[in-house]
Amino acid sequence: MHAPDPADNPRPPARVVVAAPNQLAAHAGARVGAEGGSAVDAALAAMLVTFVTEPGVVSIGGGGFVTVAPPGQDAVTVDGYVEMPGRGLPPSAFRHGTREIVSDYAGGTTMTVGPGSVGTPGALPAFEEAHRRFGHVPWRMLVEPAVEITRSGFPIGSAASYYLGYLGHQLLADDPEAFAAVHHADGTVLGIGETVVIPHLADFLERVAAEGSGALFRGDVARAFVRAMAAGGGIVTQADLDAFTPVVRRAATVDVGDWTIATNPPPSIGGPVLAAMLILLDGHPADKWSDDDLERWVAVQRAVLRHRAHELDVTSDRATAGQALLDGVVAGGQQWLGVAPSTAHVSVVDVDGFACSVTASSGYGAGVSINNCLGEHELNRTGLHTLAPGERLASNMAPSVARHPDGAVLAIGSPGADRITTALAQVIASFAHGGYDLQDAIDRPRVHLSRAPDGTEILHHEEDVALPASITLPIKKYPAKAMFMGGVAAALREADGALVGAADPRRTGAVALG
Repeated sequence: MHAPDPADNPRPPARVVVAAPNQLAAHAGARVGAEGGSAVDAALAAMLVTFVTEPGVVSIGGGGFVTVAPPGQDAVTVDGYVEMPGRGLPPSAFRHGTREIVSDYAGGTTMTVGPGSVGTPGALPAFEEAHRRFGHVPWRMLVEPAVEITRSGFPIGSAASYYLGYLGHQLLADDPEAFAAVHHADGTVLGIGETVVIPHLADFLERVAAEGSGALFRGDVARAFVRAMAAGGGIVTQADLDAFTPVVRRAATVDVGDWTIATNPPPSIGGPVLAAMLILLDGHPADKWSDDDLERWVAVQRAVLRHRAHELDVTSDRATAGQALLDGVVAGGQQWLGVAPSTAHVSVVDVDGFACSVTASSGYGAGVSINNCLGEHELNRTGLHTLAPGERLASNMAPSVARHPDGAVLAIGSPGADRITTALAQVIASFAHGGYDLQDAIDRPRVHLSRAPDGTEILHHEEDVALPASITLPIKKYPAKAMFMGGVAAALREADGALVGAADPRRTGAVALG
């Protein structure tokens, strides 16, 4: 007897490539792909694992967007973002149940938390809709990896440990069970690689596998959720849960070099801002980044973000305002330059040419934690509880897909609040026409312009960027590969069918083939 020759049973070629926030999520997506799942199946499975394994950063009680490019069809975005709740409540019920927290995270962060900051979650219904349209395997198969990982426990990642180290004590002050899941007995946050165990979450995920979004939106869990909201000053009602419906829209498109990029359309803010930045870069850089390219990049950010502050952030009709931004940039060309929530991302492509890009936000806590999206000041510029019940909140998220005339297909996106669009614009421009391969485009140092509500502008940059002397804005410097600068994940099927993944070292992202 002798061992069989491996050549007699070669491993089948990979069907998908997955770029995700951590190894557990990437391998979950690869597993589903290897079992016959489409890029959409694999991406959703990876994000469901991410909901479990990135406590404090993202969870199943938040919102998200799924952008899909089916072979030979127009790309679409499934909008499952958080909605303003409060259906059926009197005016006296609003503007309660919140508290402010301040931390040194990201150079200084103020946010509103508590039951009154919770919006109607939409990620699960959106995932169901994307699976219904584009899935190849049963829904249960998408949830099983998350169930298994939750039952066995999982190592806390660098992003969650870092984030909770700044904010865990304040965020979880009212949730002893969630606090205990991610902290030692002495109150210090779990270190990178230490095991998190959340016993009840696996049972809930089993119900998600069997019932879909109904596990959260109907029955005893929904009743407990609504009761907790009412008791703490929150405004999510059963009527809000019953009324939530994912919306499928044709993606917004922009040509960048030889690539056609499809991204999250209006009323999202992130997609139009990303598209405007890519248009205004106008082919820069043409061959690596020069001082002139960096000057142009800063000017593009200033122009687009000023417009956002004066129009998109304060309008009551973001769909119209977002389209007007794109129309104005296209019509005005370069003359337009003169015009004055914690997240996670997964990208997958498959051998059939499907591309799927999923960005989700935000669920502070551990386990079946719910979002505080109404308390993210950047996305609620007009104040707490000022939207009408049923209106989608503003979002920076811009999950994107792209096609090349030679048949190549790309899925790409990033977490990172207002850094989402600037991170993606730099990576896409570097890859599409700047002379960088996909991983190098993600690795290269980044420059981000922030604009405060009072108009103050600060240029944030990683220390390995040499800024030209002509840039005289106030500067904030970060270490190389800083988590602050986003966490781009990209998956590419090249023209010859080869599958390539690229993950961001800023967030210890991971790539897997399946």
